[in-house]
Amino acid sequence: MTQQITKGIKISVETHFEGMFYKNYKMHYAFGYQITIENQSNDSVQLKSRFWEIKDALNDTEIVKGKGVIGQQPVLKPGESHTYQSGCLLTGPFGAMTGYYNMINFSNSRSFKVRIPSFKLSAPYALN
Repeated sequence: MTQQITKGIKISVETHFEGMFYKNYKMHYAFGYQITIENQSNDSVQLKSRFWEIKDALNDTEIVKGKGVIGQQPVLKPGESHTYQSGCLLTGPFGAMTGYYNMINFSNSRSFKVRIPSFKLSAPYALN
């Protein structure tokens, strides 16, 4: 598990390999991840948007941006957490993801970024 705390918001990430398949005459590697966002601050916050940088073994980079996470913009009171699952496809058995969430603090109406720690994606058979 990979974890990081930014401004009282703890991000925890767990990953797993889901398998391989051919698409458009190319091999793809499917990875899943579960993220828990825990509000350890004294203020209520809301996740507004996300930014992801996804790199594969060949150093190809995909940028993903959007509102919320899996169609939600969760509000977290102090002590609350939100967990969701998602995934990505890579063209190689290795890769990594990093990014951040844009959040708003309801106490002072200020926006702030919460860093998502960099985490590795790897097919278990490729580990040696």
